[in-house]
Amino acid sequence: MEELDPLAHIPEPIKHTAARIEDWIHEQREANALRAGRLPAIVAYAGYGGDGWVRVLARVLLVQPGAERSVHYENVRGWRSFTSLALNDIDVMIEAGGERHVVVADRGGVVDAIVPFRLEPGWQEVTLSVAGSLPVAAPIFVVDPETRFGVVSDIDDTVMVTSLPRPLLAAWNAFVLDEHGRQPVPGMAVLYERIARQHPSSPFIYLSTGAWNAAPALTRFLSRNLYPAGSMLLTDWGPTHDRFFRSGKDHKRAELRRLAREFPHIRWLLVGDDGQHDEEIYGEFANAHPASVRAVAIRELSTQEAVLAGGRKHSDTRSMHPWVWSPNGGGLASELGAIPELHVL
Repeated sequence: MEELDPLAHIPEPIKHTAARIEDWIHEQREANALRAGRLPAIVAYAGYGGDGWVRVLARVLLVQPGAERSVHYENVRGWRSFTSLALNDIDVMIEAGGERHVVVADRGGVVDAIVPFRLEPGWQEVTLSVAGSLPVAAPIFVVDPETRFGVVSDIDDTVMVTSLPRPLLAAWNAFVLDEHGRQPVPGMAVLYERIARQHPSSPFIYLSTGAWNAAPALTRFLSRNLYPAGSMLLTDWGPTHDRFFRSGKDHKRAELRRLAREFPHIRWLLVGDDGQHDEEIYGEFANAHPASVRAVAIRELSTQEAVLAGGRKHSDTRSMHPWVWSPNGGGLASELGAIPELHVL
């Protein structure tokens, strides 16, 4: 008797009504844009990799003819970034070291793919292209197999001051503000620069519940304020097969678990704030993956910031690892430096 594939009879998940509506609207917009002569263009994000593999992150958009020949479409800000038209289900060619692989952009135009390239440790580049577009370079930080330490950092209210009510934060970031109007959290860039200087081979991962639409502006903000370069792991606001909006908490949990699987030899410094669910998420992760955590550093919000954030979200989900708290980067540096066995600073 022929052996049956146990996965062959699992039905495709039924999409949430909102997801089906979103798909229909997107199909109409995409068809109109293609008839109007718009062309595909790739916005590449910083990825990361390990021994024999890289994680490539990018987004495919439809842009006006000629825009793909400049960096203008990477500088789209505010509401225009949120309404940028993604190109779904298109083949994307990825090249490096004379090898080529083809992946497919998802229903939001996002490319998030593991590709079997063997690149030297440090910052490298792969080339991305789609039919009808110019190739673009995507930076990739390849982690040295000997590296034993890395940093995972939240963004909003951890490295960047928002001072907005949480329900309005995502909309403000997407529709209104550009990186020139954002302020860094005092001392955090200096703290991260000290860590990067002490651990030059260590990866920096910026993990946020923000949408991919905001990635170019957030990247410019980090660079402008002298934060170490690193990969940014964002999410898609759109509905999924079973819910109206994606869960930001689930996104962070999933990415942390993934990092633990991909880099079992690395112990992470987890940096967040006490105005969201960072303490809860980090505590859960540290208890579930104790060998993957070096320490947890929490930025304490001011009274005004805490009120706007809906109050401080102190969690009882702590771990055996060192935890430090301070309202700014200088204080966190002092707290971390006071524990010499951490070897963070």
